[in-house]
This record gives sequence, structure tokens and C-alpha cells, in this order.
Amino acid sequence: MTDLSTSSLEKALARLDEALAMSREQPENDVIRDGVIQRFEYTMDLCWKLLQRYLMDVAQIGIEQIRTKRDLFREAARLKLLSSAEPWFVHYDARNRTSHVYDSAVAAEIFGRIPAFLQDARELLAELHIAIGRSI
Repeated sequence: MTDLSTSSLEKALARLDEALAMSREQPENDVIRDGVIQRFEYTMDLCWKLLQRYLMDVAQIGIEQIRTKRDLFREAARLKLLSSAEPWFVHYDARNRTSHVYDSAVAAEIFGRIPAFLQDARELLAELHIAIGRSI
């Protein structure tokens, strides 16, 4: 039986969804927008870390096969945990851009991508639930 819990990701997705709903009610509120971006950051981090744990602990993929995040997303797509690795390359790049420099144009661009990320992350969670169930 695997000890891979998805509860942290489930909670993070709910909080991100909640923040997005607030931003729709107050679209000009930069504080809410910044909160949505921060929730995106930690939710993205949870996604890739959970994928990494699944690949290493459940799928028994060695660390030598997963040298980069791109390798991680490709391998997850190969195992059908992700429908495609390419959107995750973009999500991860967006996440990295949020933490290196603050620019309102970059923030607006990343904020606009978050609904697509949320959908992809929900699909990942569903596939992980299926995969974990198979591995027990």
C-alpha cells in the first residue's frame, strides 16, 4: 500500500479556486490578484512534488531518469498522469517567473494563465487518485 496522500493538493486547489472566485468579484483588486498568484505558486509546487513522489515511490522510476522538471512532466505524461507535458512546461515556467522579478505586466500575464493551470491540476489530481488506487 502506498502512503501517497493527495490531501494537501486537494486543499490547495480549493483555496486557489476560492481566491479566483474572489478575484472575479473584485477584478481591479491587486491584493487579491497577488494572493491568487501566491496560491498558484504553492499549488504548482505541490503538483510537481507529488508527481515526483509518485514517480519515484510508486512507479519506481529512478532519480537518474528525472533530472529536470521537463523530464518529470514528460514521464508523468508517458504514464498518463498528464494528458500532455507541454502545458506543464508553461505552468512551471510561469511559476518560476513569479518568484524572480515582480513586474505588473508579468503578474497580469501569469494571472491570466491560472484558470488553465487549475483545470490541468484538477485533471492531475483525478488521475493520481486513479493511479494510487491501482497501486494499492
